[in-house]
Amino acid sequence: MMQRLWLLFAQTVTVGLALWFIVFTLQPGWLGRGGKVGAHTFAVQEAVPGAAPAHATYAEAARRAMPAVVNIFTSKEAPQAANPLLRDPLFRRFFGERGEEDKQASLGSGVIVGAQGYILTNNHVVEAADEIEVALADGRKASATIVGTDPETDLAVIKVNLNNLPAITFGHPEHSKVGDVVLAIGNPFGVGQTVTMGIISATGRNHLGINAFENFIQTDAAINPGNSGGALIDAQGNLLGINSAIYSRSGGSLGIGFAIPVSTVKMVMESILRHGHVVRGWIGVEPQDITPELAESFGLAQKNGAIIAGVLKNGPADKAGVRPGDILLAVQGKPVSDTTEMLNLIAQLTPGKPAKISVLRRSQRLELEVQIGKRPNLRREED
Repeated sequence: MMQRLWLLFAQTVTVGLALWFIVFTLQPGWLGRGGKVGAHTFAVQEAVPGAAPAHATYAEAARRAMPAVVNIFTSKEAPQAANPLLRDPLFRRFFGERGEEDKQASLGSGVIVGAQGYILTNNHVVEAADEIEVALADGRKASATIVGTDPETDLAVIKVNLNNLPAITFGHPEHSKVGDVVLAIGNPFGVGQTVTMGIISATGRNHLGINAFENFIQTDAAINPGNSGGALIDAQGNLLGINSAIYSRSGGSLGIGFAIPVSTVKMVMESILRHGHVVRGWIGVEPQDITPELAESFGLAQKNGAIIAGVLKNGPADKAGVRPGDILLAVQGKPVSDTTEMLNLIAQLTPGKPAKISVLRRSQRLELEVQIGKRPNLRREED
């Protein structure tokens, strides 16, 4: 009898333990306080709302400049659409009407520089465009017209008929240093307004063969197709340059981008607004850099300056007595180190006014006075 009672007790305890284990595993809440077994609670740390971040931020600079950067959409008639055959009624009867597919679309960026609607961009963004549409950061859109262009620096001024626009503040690139943080703002690949960050990699870049007049700011801030004409700003949100070109083997950013500094931009913009085009000085010569090979060939001790390879007959330089083979040493007292510097110095002179130039001829230094002419609208590197 006792053995049967003990067996019954053991079975009851075993069944009870099995039931407790199942309930504890699958429904711990049924056990009341037992449901909290193994649970861990702790308080998370939260930042104070509005507190300044511990790391550097350029949000304020971007906030100041972004409203002044616009997206530019252009379209032009495709070459085949200009064929008179496409306007023939019989042709249209058989092949149908041709519409939007006859237009070539492209995109770029621009920077609002005047509350009256003036916008700076690259010449290559708007050249030959039949239609130009500008999209502002606040969502507004407007058609734009070209005020003037300057292919030799790849700059253009366009205008929209909108008032009270957020104009950007111009900075001072002459005070910028290699290593300074910069932001590039534009519309890369048409994805929408985008901000990228980098540093100034170099200043005064030239001899790149991009434009006739070059004085680029080089940066590693990501610049891609669609960024052309956008803003390169400093850490305070001031405009340092207009993004113009990239070095790339793939079509995307490789960390080598070039921006036209606002010192050049201001000169071009003011001339376009005053004359409708850029007025530059010109003397009518074809210069050539002094290379070690040329110096040795001609027995030149002079390593700086520009050799005058050719002189335009009856041009300003010809009338002043400049001869082929002369080495141009200085313009208005400013030394000339190479042809790029010579082009820039002469371009800054006022047409119609005299200027002093220094040349070296057969080891003799000569001072000549030349009546500055007006530079023709050519893309060739001659002056």
